[in-house]
Amino acid sequence: MPTAVLTDHERAAVQAYVRLLRTVQARLGSPPAAGGPPPLLPPSVLADAERALKRAGFGGTEAEFFRLVRDWCGEA
Repeated sequence: MPTAVLTDHERAAVQAYVRLLRTVQARLGSPPAAGGPPPLLPPSVLADAERALKRAGFGGTEAEFFRLVRDWCGEA
């Protein structure tokens, strides 16, 4: 459970990042067929995370952003 009070933009950025992370984890959970292409992410998931991070002003402040992610999600 979150311990910090996030702004709307911060919360949106954290949620978009978590969606991106879960999508990556789901895609990597099933290995591709031998010789097949690597798993791809839907461009919309990555674009959603990029937009949310920019709106929240997290360019170049990764340490602060990941602190918010840890506060929101625990140590995951």
